[in-house]
Amino acid sequence: MAADRFIVVTGGPGSGKTSLIDALQAQGYARSIEAGRAIIQDQMMIDGPALPWKDPELFAEAMLIWEMRSYRMAQSMAGPVIFDRGVPDAIGYLRLLNRPIPSHFHEAARHFRYNPTVFIAPPWAEIFTQDRERKQSFEEACRTFEAMVAVYSACGYSLVELPLAPVQERLSFLKSHLKQP
Repeated sequence: MAADRFIVVTGGPGSGKTSLIDALQAQGYARSIEAGRAIIQDQMMIDGPALPWKDPELFAEAMLIWEMRSYRMAQSMAGPVIFDRGVPDAIGYLRLLNRPIPSHFHEAARHFRYNPTVFIAPPWAEIFTQDRERKQSFEEACRTFEAMVAVYSACGYSLVELPLAPVQERLSFLKSHLKQP
């Protein structure tokens, strides 16, 4: 199945996901771009409304659309594609905020499937930082991790927790799991 080659790396903000995916890309793996940060950057540039601190539901909808488009784009790529989050993350975001989850979010998670094994980066206080786009606290990053565990599990994925280790160790860990049948 083509979706088996779609590998998701998820977790809370500031847990080292993107650094790991950047390292995989440097080794020739195709990848997606994280929806949340890109949407925030674009919306801030145009003073748009789809920001988590302005309209969380619109932000979630934008993330869902972004992730579905990333999935469609990945279908034309060869080999494994590493996703910096996936469709279920939009559900996890709304769950984190205790907001209603529209049925089309669940329908999207049912249709846009990834490899059954999802890699999740746990909260990591030593590397966590806030910046212009990442305004969440470390406590919120921890709650995000818990929300992602819940939503990916509910969607039928098996989670593999990434070690709290330097990027090269995480890279070796993930690649060793990719080689398993």
